[in-house]
Amino acid sequence: VLSRRTCSSFRKKASVNLFDSRGSSSLKFLSFLNVTCYSICSGDEFCSSSKRRSRGPVMAAKKAAEGEKKEEGRYKHTVDLPKTTFGMRANALVREPEIHKLWDDHQVFLRVADKNDGENFVLHDGPPYANGNLHMGHALNKILKDIINRYKLLQNYKVRYVPGWDCHGLPIELKVLQSLDEDAKKDLTPSKLRAKAAKFAKATVKAQMASFKRYGVWADWNNPYLTLDPEYEAAQIEVFGQMSLQGYIYRGKKPVHWSPSSRTALAEAELEYPEGHVSRSIYAVFRMVSAPPSTSGLLNEFLPDLGLAVWTTTPWTVPANAAVAVNAKLQYAVVEIQSLLEGDSAAPANKKSRPGNVLKDQKKVFIIVASDLVPTLEAKWGTKLVIKKTLAGSDLENCRYVHPVDNRQCPVVIGGDYITTESGTGLVHTAPGHGQEDYVTSLKYGLPILSPVDDEGKFTEEAGKFSGLDVLGDGNVAVVKYLDEQMSLIMEEPYEHKYPYDWRTKKPTIFRATEQWFASVEGFRQAAMDAIGQVKWVPPQ
Repeated sequence: VLSRRTCSSFRKKASVNLFDSRGSSSLKFLSFLNVTCYSICSGDEFCSSSKRRSRGPVMAAKKAAEGEKKEEGRYKHTVDLPKTTFGMRANALVREPEIHKLWDDHQVFLRVADKNDGENFVLHDGPPYANGNLHMGHALNKILKDIINRYKLLQNYKVRYVPGWDCHGLPIELKVLQSLDEDAKKDLTPSKLRAKAAKFAKATVKAQMASFKRYGVWADWNNPYLTLDPEYEAAQIEVFGQMSLQGYIYRGKKPVHWSPSSRTALAEAELEYPEGHVSRSIYAVFRMVSAPPSTSGLLNEFLPDLGLAVWTTTPWTVPANAAVAVNAKLQYAVVEIQSLLEGDSAAPANKKSRPGNVLKDQKKVFIIVASDLVPTLEAKWGTKLVIKKTLAGSDLENCRYVHPVDNRQCPVVIGGDYITTESGTGLVHTAPGHGQEDYVTSLKYGLPILSPVDDEGKFTEEAGKFSGLDVLGDGNVAVVKYLDEQMSLIMEEPYEHKYPYDWRTKKPTIFRATEQWFASVEGFRQAAMDAIGQVKWVPPQ
């Protein structure tokens, strides 16, 4: 802070130095010095009154501010800046819609494309589902396509971007169902649901189109294709009719991923495998009753106290069991379950495991397991397994056992490489109606494809005493309890693994054989393969 006298002296010196070196630029600096010096009362001067002493700095600052306001803009005319109406801010919320409207009003995309005289570049859009608002995935998809289209425009191509929407399918129906209360759902017929779904899809198309335009995406928005257009549906029916007349469409039974929560079959792409799923796994014994002549000499001495030990994470599939599969290349052992081990080692390896009545019974029991798994199973079950005889997996083929639920006789079959010694017992409980590998094995041996489960995931009357129970809930519990009562349960334990969930409902699915319509490609597989060579692929790989 300078005194008035000191400031005045400094100003005179500064005016000479600055004017000489900076020319007219010193005027603004001099103005600043004038204001500053005008209003300061400093310590080396005597201020006549105490009021002035106490309020001096405050008044000085106030006057300085007023002086700055008066002087502001005084020398604007001395600075030569460009004049423009361009806004200082982007103001995108207002400006972008104005620019988009300008593009629409003047049909900029079509006019630029028509003006180009190069080759055609047509991008026929892979359609999004008309089932809700857009998300980041939509933005990524459409903006990348827009970049490509604009690049092609700059390369003199006649660009046409044809947008479209998939207006059929479960995602749209689910959205409609979610908007209805329980009473409305009860009165909902298939035709009413389709009408509501079509109305919802059309409204969603309009909303999504507006959002795509807001993204700034150039496309032929006035002429999109919708899968619910009569012309589109007619073309689909025509192709389907040709396939049907040539025998490519057939009715059959096959296990598929089935979602009880949405009551529909799911493709692999519609599944999620979240971490942390825990299944109720069991080790069970299926009692053997006979062996083929080639093997009878090896096994007859252990009958009727001999059983096949299997492991499964889906006990509810046991009522649909049709066979037990073994690996012909593995070595198997007949072992005797002697007793629970004493001391600390008597407990099963997994503290959450529950021994079944097979382990609690004092009766002599022989079971067949993979030889390599004997030490692992001893530790897991907390019991002593004494090997009595070994044999090859191929020796077990065509042995017979009694079904643990309905007492019918079933065969031992040779399975594929999916049977390993990494887990389980080396023998696989085979239910062709509830597993893909099981289904393939059943075709080889002509096994019955049983699937006593309805669309809601409940046992049907075909499951007998379990009828009406939810297979993923009470049904699972009931099957485990029944096996234990029938002296067929070795052990039950929780098993954490990845399990398929419905990606829409976020609930577990099941494998279930259903009567379905199938489209076979066998009749035109070669024609499709030959057509690949006639197609120009972008990119080539």
